[in-house]
Amino acid sequence: MRPLRLLAAVAGAPRLLGARPTAPPYSLSGARGTAPAPDRPSTRERLRAWAELLRVSALFTVPGDALAGAAAVGRHPDRGTALAVGASLCLYEAGMALNDWADREEDAVDRPHRPIPSGRIAPGAALAAAGVLTAAGLALAGRAGRPALAVASGLAATVWAYDLRLKHTRLGPAAMASARTLDLLLGATATAGAGATATRGTTGTRGTTATVGTGKAVGTAATVATMSGGAGGGATAPAARPRPAIRPAPGRTLTPGRTPAAALPAALLLGAHTYAVTAVSRHEAQGGSTAAPLAALAGAAGLAAALLRGRAAPGGPPPSPPTAAGRLLLPAFAAAYLRTSGVPLLHASLNPSPPLTQRAVGGGIRAMIPLQAALAARAGAPVGGLAVMGLVPLARALSRKVSPT
Repeated sequence: MRPLRLLAAVAGAPRLLGARPTAPPYSLSGARGTAPAPDRPSTRERLRAWAELLRVSALFTVPGDALAGAAAVGRHPDRGTALAVGASLCLYEAGMALNDWADREEDAVDRPHRPIPSGRIAPGAALAAAGVLTAAGLALAGRAGRPALAVASGLAATVWAYDLRLKHTRLGPAAMASARTLDLLLGATATAGAGATATRGTTGTRGTTATVGTGKAVGTAATVATMSGGAGGGATAPAARPRPAIRPAPGRTLTPGRTPAAALPAALLLGAHTYAVTAVSRHEAQGGSTAAPLAALAGAAGLAAALLRGRAAPGGPPPSPPTAAGRLLLPAFAAAYLRTSGVPLLHASLNPSPPLTQRAVGGGIRAMIPLQAALAARAGAPVGGLAVMGLVPLARALSRKVSPT
C-alpha cells in the first residue's frame, strides 16, 4: 500500500470514492475543450463600441446647420426644420459608419483600437448601418417636400462618394465642404418649403390675398360666381373670408419672397471652415504638417472677420436688420468660434504631432457650433443662435468620453 500512497501524493491530492471532480477555473469550448470560450461583450460595451463608431460626440454639430439655414431664409424653425435636422443626423451618422467600414484596413495599422479592427463591430454590421441610416435620412427629407428630398439626395451621394472614392484624393476636402454646404441648404429648403405651403394655406380661397407677416388682409377681391338658377336672374356666392396670415416669430420680421438661395452665403462660409478642418485631418494619424494648421488658422481668422460684415444675400430682399441682441451676440459668437478653432490650430502649427493635430481637428469640429450660432445671429435670429450655443456644453462633455475624430 505504501507505493500506492506515494504515487498518489506525487500525482496529486487523493480523491474520495464517489466524489465529483472539481471544475477547472475556466471553461473550455470547441472540439473536446481545446480552446478557451470567448467572453461575450456586455450590452454596455456594445453600446460604447457603436458610440465610438458613430462618433456621437460630433452629433451636436449637426442641428445648427438646419437652424442657420432657417434663419438665412427669414423663417422661424418649424416642422420642415425638424425634419431637416432628423435627416441631417441620419445622413451624418451614415457617413461615420461608412467611413470606418471603408478605412478598416488602414485603421488596422494606424488605429487598431477602432471598433472594426478591434473586432468589437463586424464590418458587415457597419455597412448595413450606413445603408439603413441613409434610407432613413432620405425618408425624413422626403416628408419635407420634393425640393428637400433633392438636396438630401445630393448630400447622400456626396457622403458616399467621399467615403468610398474621394477621401484620399485631392478632391476629399472639397467633397466634405460640399456636404456641409448642402446640409445647411437642406435646412433652408425644408423650412422655406414648409413656409410656402403655409403661405398657400393662409391665402384663403379663390380671390383672397394676404400679405405675409403683416397680419392684415390687403384685399378681398372676391370673384362673384353666377349660379345658374331660373330664368331672369341668379344668385351670387358670398365672398370668401380671408384666413389669418402667417405670424413671424417674436422679434423677427418675415420677409416674403426669400428663397433657399438666400442661404447660400452662410452655407459657403460653413463649407469653407469644413474644407480647412478636413485638410488638417488628413495629417492627424502621422502628423508632421505645419502648413495645413497654419492655413486653417488664417482661414478661421478670415471667417470670423466675414461674420462681422453683414451683406445682402441673393435670392430675395436684404436680410432684416439685426436687433440689439443680435448686435451684442454676434461678436461674442464670432469670438467663441475663433477661440475654439484657433487655439488648437496654433498649437498644432507649432508642434505638428499626431496628438496635437487630432486635438486641432476636434476643436475644428466643435467650432462649427459657434459658427452656426453666429450665422443665425447675423441673419437676425439671436434666439436661434443662443439655442445652438446651448449644445456646446453637451458636445464638450461627451467628447471627453467619445472622441469626435
